[in-house]
Formats: sequence, structure tokens, C-alpha cells
Amino acid sequence: MAALAIGVGLAALDTAIVNTALPGIASSLGATPAASVWIINVYQLAMIATMLPFAALGEIIGYRKVSIGGLVLFTAASLACAAAWSLPSLVLARLLQGLGASAVMGVNTALLRAIYPSRLMGQGMGANALIVATGFAIGPTAASLILSLSSWPWLFAINVPLGLIGIVLGLRFLPATSRAGYRFDVRTALLNAGAFGLLVLAMGEGAHAAPAPVLVLELAASAGFFVLLLRRQRGHPAPMLPIDLFRRPLFALSVVTAVCTFAAQSLAFVSLPFYFEHALGRSPVETGFLITPWALMVGVMAPIAGRFSDRYPPGLLGGAGLLALSAGLLSLLLMPAAPSSLSICWRMALCGLGFGFFQAPNLKAIMSSAPAARAGGASGIVATARLLGQAGGAALVALCFTVAGKHGTSWALGLGAASAALASIASFARLAVQKP
Repeated sequence: MAALAIGVGLAALDTAIVNTALPGIASSLGATPAASVWIINVYQLAMIATMLPFAALGEIIGYRKVSIGGLVLFTAASLACAAAWSLPSLVLARLLQGLGASAVMGVNTALLRAIYPSRLMGQGMGANALIVATGFAIGPTAASLILSLSSWPWLFAINVPLGLIGIVLGLRFLPATSRAGYRFDVRTALLNAGAFGLLVLAMGEGAHAAPAPVLVLELAASAGFFVLLLRRQRGHPAPMLPIDLFRRPLFALSVVTAVCTFAAQSLAFVSLPFYFEHALGRSPVETGFLITPWALMVGVMAPIAGRFSDRYPPGLLGGAGLLALSAGLLSLLLMPAAPSSLSICWRMALCGLGFGFFQAPNLKAIMSSAPAARAGGASGIVATARLLGQAGGAALVALCFTVAGKHGTSWALGLGAASAALASIASFARLAVQKP
């Protein structure tokens, strides 16, 4: 479990750190703000394009090999990021880092299923949610601390010793798992990468008002790749894009719940810093502390919700938690004009409480509704649903600011509350289809 914790924690921590430090990195490299966004975008694109292929590869060669290999690549790429001398060199290193993180995250949940017996799976999912929440919680503070003591390359260099420890622990403790009897299909992997990569790229560019012909071309190409992908994997016993698993109502509803919930989280996390800094005049460090109660409450509630999910239906737990998340986002939307720090923090804590009650039960619902032999495909969908939700939420925030200007944060919080409410409905719907 320690090896998984390091890999997942580094992936979550790295995302939060780079988001916080992006302006300083851009200034140091002489890059424009618009161009520097590729430092983040290429990482996300690499993950969304390869998550399902790595999950499929894990079913074939073993999840252990994919996880350790991904951590090796992530660690080496982190060193390359620290040594980058220009924006192109850093973007290339971040591409490789995203591939490593994708391999780790793509098989993470499948390995958790292999480590924990079914009666304790909820506890394992809760521990995993706690690790991710901790990474996001300490990310902004860690970035501020590192930058106050040294330069931005150390943001990436800090990953190297931690990654090496994770590799050693993984080689020693991660379990070997059974392997499927079919071969890895490279063509299917390329079609998958094109379909998801172009979809997320179009979402981001559409939110930033890219020319209509460009968007139409990207969406058409993405749709074409999806059609070819479905044709290519037709009849396969374990398709890379596991359409067969979506025929299971509990699995499908759990994925819908995840996408809507992570979109709601992204709508809040991306828009609120603009409100805190521009409207309220808070510093970046203060903004980091104002966001922290959300992540801290996720960390507190995730293990509790994980234990509860071993006794109570995930649909009930998730639905109740998502109602709390929706209420928390509405309370942020209805804040007074000049709220105190305490007024902001209790609202953020309410959001975190609701989100924390959703995550571990939902993970368990997805994994337990898939056959053991398809754990890799289910694990890949877990990570893909999270990334699609986050990317969609971020694109909606950009659209809100484009349409509503200074009121963009209010629009984003309203959409976030609606998305969380929709996720709650999907979660409660699972009570009608869940097996007794």
C-alpha cells in the first residue's frame, strides 16, 4: 500500500504544485502566460489519452509491472523537468511525466482491489481518497514554501527521492496479479489516444473561443476516432474502451456520478481563486489556505465513508454526500459581498465533507460492479471519469468568464451546484439497481 500511496500522492501533489507555481515558471523561462498553459495542458492530455491503454496493458502483463514502470518514468521525467532550460524542453518533460502518472493512476484502483479483500475494499478506497486529498491539500502550501526557499526546478526535483523510495517499495511489496491471455493491440491504443485527446483538446479550445472551423475539425476527428475504435474492438473479450461494462446499470450510474462530481469540484477549484484574489484582494498564499478546508475535510471523511461503504449502500452514502456538496456550493454562491475568512472556510469545509462522503463509496461501487478479470478496464474508467470531469469543469469555468466577465465565478458556482445535484440523483438511482 505504501508504494501505491507514494505514486498516487506524487501525481496529485505534482498537479497542485504546478498549477500554483505556473506564473513564476513562465516568468523564469521567458514564456507568455498563454504559452505557459501548455505546461499543464500537455500533462493532462498525456494522461487522458493513455489511461485506458495502460489499464488494458495491466490486465495483460500485470498491474504491478505497469505501476512500477509508470513510477520509474514519472521519476525520470521529474528529473528532466528540473533540468529543463526552455519552455519546449519543459513541455516535453511534462509530456513524459504525464505518461508516467497515467500508468500509475490507470492501474491504481485495480491494485487496490488485489490488495484488499472484498469485505475491506471500502477501507482501501477510503485510504486512497485520503492520499489524493492530502496531495491536493498540501500542494499550494508546498509550492509556496519551496519557492520561498529556492527556485522552481526544485518543485520537480523533490519528486525524485520520493519516487525512488516508491519504486523500491513497489518492487518489494506490490502483489503479482493474474494475466489475460490476449495481446495488447497498439492500433486500438492509438485510436483511443486520438479519440480522447482530441475531445479534451476541443473542450479546452472551445471554452477559450477558438475559431469554429478548428473546433468542428477537432470534434469531427475525435468522433471519427471513436467510431474506428468501437469497430476495431468489436468482439474483443476485454475491450480497451470497456463499453460492455456500461451495460451494468450500477457501473454506468457510478461513472455518471463520478464525471458530474469531478466537474463540480473543478468548477469551484478553478473559479474560486480568481474571486478570492481579484474580488476580495487576498494573496495567493491566503487563497491556498482558504481552499485547504475542502481538501482537509475530504481527508477526514474519506476513511470514514470508506468504512461505512462496507456496511451501507454506496448509492445512499454518495447521494447524501453530494447533496451536502451542492448545498456547500450554493452557500458559496450566496456569500455576502465581503465575507470573513471564517465565513469562507466553513462553506469550503461543507463542500469537502460532501465530496469526501462520495469518493470512496463510489470507487467501491465501480470496482465491485465489474468482474475481477476486468479490474483493469474498470480502474481505467475510474481515472478517465475523473479527468473528463475535471477537464469539462475547467472548460466551463473559462466559458463562464468569457460570457459573464466579472460574474464568471458566480456562474461557475451555480453550474457546480447543479452538477453536484445531478450527481446526487444518479447516486440515489443506484439504490434501485444495486444487488441485495
